[in-house]
Amino acid sequence: MKTLSLKLDDEIFNEAEEITGALQVARNRYINEAVSIYNRVNKKRLLKNQLAKESAITSHDSMNILHEFEKLIDEN
Repeated sequence: MKTLSLKLDDEIFNEAEEITGALQVARNRYINEAVSIYNRVNKKRLLKNQLAKESAITSHDSMNILHEFEKLIDEN
């Protein structure tokens, strides 16, 4: 495990304290779980953006191929 110094806004800290108290979960465990969830959300967001870019590239190539096939069909 890595040690981390973290500064939280007072409001965020107080809310986390209330929730960890109600759930009877250690603050460290709560923050670890929160960061883990946030990492998963952002990995999905990055993947979505990457797939959108690659899809746009593929779409352009697919349209070019489609036009080539149409030309071949029109010639016959």
